[in-house]
Amino acid sequence: MRAAVYERFAGPIEVVRVDDPTPGRDEVVVEVLAVGLCRSDYHGWRGTDPDIVCPHVGGHEFVGRVVAVGSGVVRVHLADRVVAPFVCGCGVCEPCRLGQHQVCRSQEQPGFTRWGAFAEYTTIPYADTNAVVVSDAVDDVVAALVGCRVSTAYRGVIERGRLIADEVLVVHGCGGVGLAAVAFGRAVGAMVIAVDVDPDALSLAESVGADVTLNARSVGDVATAVRDLTRGAHVSVDCLGHAATAANSINCLRPLGRHVQIGLFPAATADLPIARIIRDELELLGVHGLSASRFDQVFALIEAGRFDPGAVVTRLLTLDEVCDALPAMAAFSNPGVAVITSV
Repeated sequence: MRAAVYERFAGPIEVVRVDDPTPGRDEVVVEVLAVGLCRSDYHGWRGTDPDIVCPHVGGHEFVGRVVAVGSGVVRVHLADRVVAPFVCGCGVCEPCRLGQHQVCRSQEQPGFTRWGAFAEYTTIPYADTNAVVVSDAVDDVVAALVGCRVSTAYRGVIERGRLIADEVLVVHGCGGVGLAAVAFGRAVGAMVIAVDVDPDALSLAESVGADVTLNARSVGDVATAVRDLTRGAHVSVDCLGHAATAANSINCLRPLGRHVQIGLFPAATADLPIARIIRDELELLGVHGLSASRFDQVFALIEAGRFDPGAVVTRLLTLDEVCDALPAMAAFSNPGVAVITSV
């Protein structure tokens, strides 16, 4: 098969011929139909993920058609069109039995712990637990995004953030996850404030439901700007992953507010305004994706017309274009989401 391979971190990416994958006992092989280009793939290529071993094939946000089934798989069948969460739980450990596959200690991650979907074929581990059949009503581009950005935003805003109608949501960073978070805020009837430094990203945020947009470069203190508009946020989400955006998120909360950390930090630790957290009894909540067992809730919102992930897609790419497009993510020059639809 053809696959976009890098031999070393931050090195060149080349589309080359490699062996087709074969399924293990609990795995399925899928023909990749569409795969999102995600900032997590960029971080992986840069070498920030300890699970990645070179040579490597990234790509963790995909939809595919099942072409081979392992001997132990009973729920997934040939020709099923499926997605999978970027964190694939084993299905039998304590977190998995509680329905929280995203924190499974035996998790596998296509595109990180194993080769991913920047290729003609890839595999889904623990397939009976993680492969989710997609309705014909949902197209390939939209289905692919549910595997990471959309489901992660749902976990952050709806499940962890517990956002409800008439509350105030602030979203810091309007990339793919941030735009999905804005749209989920709109879907539940909250007031949504979107924060970014890119006017084009803020325009996209407005188009998917932001009531107010704030350019962090021009407003000065973001937290003060939010409090000038409201009494502070009930829920604030850092979708970028930086000490400054996390601190802004925490500082713009009202007492008893909920900060949700989705964006991955470039370092393992960071300074945060702990005194504020204690004084106002704020909640700090991490997000590591959504269990496959609740993907049906996301697809229900999409099929009901309450949320359209396709609205944030700004570019369709070929597999060959990944070689340049992935390193180019360093410049933050392309707002919205890119999806590879031709492999």
